[in-house]
Amino acid sequence: MANILEIDPARRIARVEPGVVLDSLRAAAEKHHLTFAPDPATHDRCTLGGMIGNNSCGVHSIMAGKTDDNIESLEVLTYGGQRLHVGATSAADFDRFIREGGRRAEIYTGLKSIADRYGEQVRRQFPNIPRRVSGYNLNHLLPESGFHVARALVGSEGTCVAVLEATCRLVESPPARALVVIGWPDIYLCADHVPQIMEHHPIGLEGFDDIMVDASRRKGLNLEGLALLPEGGGWLMVEFGANTAAEAESQARNLMETLDRSAAPPNLRLFTDQKQARRIWEVRESSLGVTSHVPGEPLRWEGFEDSAVAPEKLGAYLRDLRRLMQAFHYEGSFYGHFGHACVHTRMDYDLESTEGVRKFRQFMEDAADLVVRYGGSLSGEHGDGQARAELLPKMFGPEIMQAFREFKSLWDPDWKMNPGKLIEPYRLDENLRLGPGYDPWQPETHFKFPDDHGSLAAATLRCVGVGKCRRDEGGVMCPSFRVTRDEEHSTRGRAHLLWEMTKGDVIKDGWQNEAVKESLDLCLACKGCKSDCPVGVDVATYKAEFLSHYYEMNRRPLNALAFSNIDLWARAASHAPGLVNITTQLPGLRDLAKLVAGMPAQRRIPAFAPQTFKQWWERRGASLRGTAEGVRPHVRRGNSVLLWADTFNNHFLPATAKAAVEVLEAARFDVTVPRAHLCCGRPLYDVGMLDRAKGLLLQIMDELIPEIEAATPIVVLEPSCAAVFRDELTNLFPKDERAQALSKQVFLLSEFLEQRAKNFPLPKLPRRALIHGHCHHKAIMKMTAEESVLKRMGINFTAPAPGCCGMAGAFGFEKEKYEISKAIGELELLPAVRRAPTDWLIVADGFSCREQISQETDRHALHLAEVIQMASREATQTPEGFPMFDPAPQHYPEDAWERPHQAAIERSMKRTGLAVAGIATGAALLWALARKR
Repeated sequence: MANILEIDPARRIARVEPGVVLDSLRAAAEKHHLTFAPDPATHDRCTLGGMIGNNSCGVHSIMAGKTDDNIESLEVLTYGGQRLHVGATSAADFDRFIREGGRRAEIYTGLKSIADRYGEQVRRQFPNIPRRVSGYNLNHLLPESGFHVARALVGSEGTCVAVLEATCRLVESPPARALVVIGWPDIYLCADHVPQIMEHHPIGLEGFDDIMVDASRRKGLNLEGLALLPEGGGWLMVEFGANTAAEAESQARNLMETLDRSAAPPNLRLFTDQKQARRIWEVRESSLGVTSHVPGEPLRWEGFEDSAVAPEKLGAYLRDLRRLMQAFHYEGSFYGHFGHACVHTRMDYDLESTEGVRKFRQFMEDAADLVVRYGGSLSGEHGDGQARAELLPKMFGPEIMQAFREFKSLWDPDWKMNPGKLIEPYRLDENLRLGPGYDPWQPETHFKFPDDHGSLAAATLRCVGVGKCRRDEGGVMCPSFRVTRDEEHSTRGRAHLLWEMTKGDVIKDGWQNEAVKESLDLCLACKGCKSDCPVGVDVATYKAEFLSHYYEMNRRPLNALAFSNIDLWARAASHAPGLVNITTQLPGLRDLAKLVAGMPAQRRIPAFAPQTFKQWWERRGASLRGTAEGVRPHVRRGNSVLLWADTFNNHFLPATAKAAVEVLEAARFDVTVPRAHLCCGRPLYDVGMLDRAKGLLLQIMDELIPEIEAATPIVVLEPSCAAVFRDELTNLFPKDERAQALSKQVFLLSEFLEQRAKNFPLPKLPRRALIHGHCHHKAIMKMTAEESVLKRMGINFTAPAPGCCGMAGAFGFEKEKYEISKAIGELELLPAVRRAPTDWLIVADGFSCREQISQETDRHALHLAEVIQMASREATQTPEGFPMFDPAPQHYPEDAWERPHQAAIERSMKRTGLAVAGIATGAALLWALARKR
């Protein structure tokens, strides 16, 4: 990994390698109350090298300028192999370089000639605005700029040199922040008020419009932040910074008082709570992805997405730009860094037809003319690359373009560095991702992709390269990338490979391509990308689809068959769990079982419970038939709920399901459990066994027709199983009314208690807890209800960063993936569990998560149902709990709530009898012989 080589707080500089992520540098600098001012919305994954290549800016560049303003020196490498240290150049330095001769002297002589011959044109032609990023930074070669060669290279987009090291300028970072959010009727009024607001010296000033907000709402993203916005049709986020919270708030209130006195006061909200402020920043930072793939609307693309003008002209410019867009019948949102009048947008260009591309080119040329008339820049921070470089002559004229060619040629005489970009570029309408004639492979698929026009090819177009999947922390996505740091293991890398597969130019063997298979192999199917990715890339689904076809021509590994069909093996094992446990727990036999199943030696094979939940349920039902109508006396008729007996909580952890029964009945619900052996097939998706998975879902829908028609709520305890009903079911059967209804009837226990039993007085439990959400829980259902239930119980809980546990079903039980699995767990969850005091509860609903915790720490996690059960029993000091709804416990046999069901254990042992003893004795002898050898 790239390193921060030095931070010198006295000189306020940092030396970094180009691969250092911006937030890593900022975190290190913050220890000295310093920061690197430019901070794009991608600050949690963008690198300093990329920022130098693009001359990035971001929110807080209004504190200290663009990246070029904050680079003191660079260590660079030319294509010819010359390594140079470049920076500000004094007259004495220049004379010394020339005397020394060689390649450096040749370059510096040429740079001086460019500055001398083109200096006046540079002063005249370069827009005098805060955000001129287009073109090469020849202005930094002028004498008044200190002949700063490093800054001249910033923004050269890899066309001149490779950056090996950078010395960055650090500035003071105000420790206290206050955020004012202003709502005006439209984005144009927001822009009109930018100069007035800048007079109050904020450290950040961002803007966005109602189109972006509407897209966020339609995609269900950042809803907490959206709920905090004041009323309006356009918004400005104004951040103030100071040494104390009181000072920052005072600055914010001064602005608010000024605006309140205006003729048409806007709607205002002040945020001093940094958690609330963070929610609003997330709204702004996700804007690119949010606006690019909106359900029910055409795809929106970059192109003219980064123009900049003078701040005092921003309102008029936006109105004219909108009129131009309307003339071409283009739609798009306006958002960006309004303090420096840099505007971002994505528009619904038609890039698939010849006429659409012709129209796109005309628009780009007209839009370039518009921004030039306003004295602005084609690019305000993204650079020009191929997208806009063809238009640079409109902005700079022929003399400056010739200067650019000479600048490029000095560094790269053979024009080998990133050819076709920025200077002598490819046309803006060639090398398009789609383009006329785009005709992707449209294979038959199991999943129907209803949100992508029924097309896998269309689904793979979702990724627009935002790169949020490459961040180090802050979400579920993408656990494998966070460990390997390889692009092929990022959501973006996988999505792009699949797009190449459907395009067919580079990857020509479709479902049988080994590169795609290898990339998907380390996908944990966590579904984090489905929710964390702002465009909803869904690699877990793509992986299941790909593997289903890959294995049509290839043999599935034995461990894939074993793990994916766990419901069959568990059902068979339930007839003699003691015998099975002997083979999986006894040394020797256990090791043989691991070898056959392809499991790592470090893993324990989970033991089967001596009695399944459903066996207990049937026995308990027989015991309760003596009561009125065979139900507990407090239950109101018609208040029914079906408890889903998933494979994991039925066969391995039945105590969880029993606790859920106790909780639901205490809440006065008539609990039923399916009589048939039903399984949602969760593990089948991970290995692409979609034919059987669909068959299991069809069986479920057939079996549960009465419950579906009666709209009976179904409580599912295992989050990954709930996700099948809420996600895969409707993707496989989008037109099946039963599937749509069933999907809406499924609840996690916490969701059910919050939505259907809000008045149920949950027992109090004044304890501390560490809570970890299963990835599917966080991605599909969210943790809101879970946290609300814990709060109602009086539990003071905390959560590690929302990463993955690393087990991910069978993933962590595969020998070749064990190290990755453990490394993922060690990112957040496992260290947090080990740090938690012993009197803290560890709460995790997912079976995989609980297994990872128990196998890699000395702690055991509880399901929410068990936590509520514990609270009741601690509150009442009785084994039954919930006395307020259980007035006649004498109606139940004494062993109805028996734990740990010793009688069941004894019956199991009797069934296996001599066979168990014989196998145990033989295994012990074999083990002893092996030890001797």
